[in-house]
Amino acid sequence: MISSFLKSASQAQSDETGATAVEYGIMVSLIAVVIIVAVTLLGSTVRETFSQVQCSVSGKAWTAATTSGGTGTCA
Repeated sequence: MISSFLKSASQAQSDETGATAVEYGIMVSLIAVVIIVAVTLLGSTVRETFSQVQCSVSGKAWTAATTSGGTGTCA
């Protein structure tokens, strides 16, 4: 009876699936935070670049914005 208790105690000690799941959860949440910060910081720049490419593909001329926060025009 004592040997079966010791055997189950040693198996419980070596079972780390819960800890692994928590570690993966923390890792995924940190990756999500990094993605959100990157999209927030680079969003307007990427939008401006795609607008410029769309204008060029359609054969029009792109005029850059005169202010730092403004958007360019496609004519």
